[in-house]
This record gives sequence, structure tokens and C-alpha cells, in this order.
Amino acid sequence: MSALTLSLLQRRLPKSSAILTGVRSFVLNRSKRDPNSVSLERAIAILKAYEVGQPKRTVEIHVHCVPEKGQLPIRGSCILPLPIKSEVKLLVFAEDEKADAAEDAGADYVGGEELVNSVREGKVTFDKCLSTPEMLPKVAKIARLLGPRGLMPTINKGTVISGDIAEAIKFAKNSLDFKADKFNIVHTGVAKTGFSVEEIIKNISAVMYAIRENAQASPKKFVRRVYISSTRGPGVHVADA
Repeated sequence: MSALTLSLLQRRLPKSSAILTGVRSFVLNRSKRDPNSVSLERAIAILKAYEVGQPKRTVEIHVHCVPEKGQLPIRGSCILPLPIKSEVKLLVFAEDEKADAAEDAGADYVGGEELVNSVREGKVTFDKCLSTPEMLPKVAKIARLLGPRGLMPTINKGTVISGDIAEAIKFAKNSLDFKADKFNIVHTGVAKTGFSVEEIIKNISAVMYAIRENAQASPKKFVRRVYISSTRGPGVHVADA
């Protein structure tokens, strides 16, 4: 649609008419949409076509956000309806009765200062890490080791257990963590190519809901654009994520 046509539409549609105002809004917004964007269902179908015979490859989502000025970094966690990792190795720094509770709840590694030393020496491999408040001063000794890997327990990330240990461990075992890069874009895996279209949509919806919870103003305006991709597939612009 040409600029002249848009200009004529803006002049001819009476501002007093609610119906015509809605029409104007639809036309103007439609002209700004990416003509190459597709529905989420169509985008998933495209990626699955690229990954035929490869059910274990990862479907990723890339969400460009527009945070308010001075807003805290975009990060969060959510429970995926269908997890993409079959097993998550969880380490918990705790002592005494809290250590017993962590073991009963299913933590893979539990301990106090001796576990801190094992991590420092590279004897333990794990995916996620929690700590009780009492253990933080000792865990701080290996902050330079855990920090770059995103494993250092912090209150802001919710990885310092202040409440029910069993619930914290259950959430950590089954949750997906995400964080935006310096360009305010969240990149994270959300599914496997072997999942059904419906399963992938449910997982993406869960992640998008968690990302929009970071919005301080309008959740709709918080997300500027969304792409999904796969290991060998292209990046596909999604119109309705």
C-alpha cells in the first residue's frame, strides 16, 4: 500500500466513528507487518520439514524485547508442558537437616564445604545449582568458577532456597531458565523436532508467557518480534506468538 493511499485513508475516515477508527487502525497496522511473517503453526511446519528424520534436534525461540529504560535484565524460569531434557543434574549446597531434605527431594548432589571443594576441583558435573542462605558465604569462594557458567546461586535468580526445599528442587528439576542478551533478545531451546505441532505450540506459549511477565508496562508492546529456528532450519518470523 502506497504512502498516498494511507494518507487518503487517514483524511477520509472520520475520527468520530468508532467503527471506522477500528478499520483505520487495522489498515495502518497491517501495512507495518512483515510480509514474510507466518503463523506459529506454519513456522513449526517449515522447521519440521527441514528436520525430517531428525526428531532429537532442538527448536529454538528468539524473542526481541523492548524493556523500559532502567529496567532490570530480562530473565526468568518456567515449567514446560513437555520437558526437552530427560534428566537434569541438580546440585544443592546445604548442611544438616536441610541436606537431608534435599536428598529426599531428589537432588543429585548435596553437601556443604566438602562439596564446594569437589566443585572447585572439577570432580562434579551438574546442570543447575541451588544453595541455602547459610551456605552462601562458602559458595562465594567458587563464584568465579560458577558465575561465568550461570550457575552461581543468587537471590535475584531464585536459586537461594528460602522456603520449601522440596518445592524448590522440583521446580529446578523441571524448569527452563532463560536470560536476554545485551541486545534484549532471549534465545532458548523450547522443544525437540520430534514433538508434535501442538506440543511445540504449548511449550512456546509457556515461554512467551514467562517472558512477558518481565514487562513493566504493556506486555503486548514488550515483545517486538519473535523468530523460531531449528538446528538445520532457517529463522522464521512468527506473526502470532
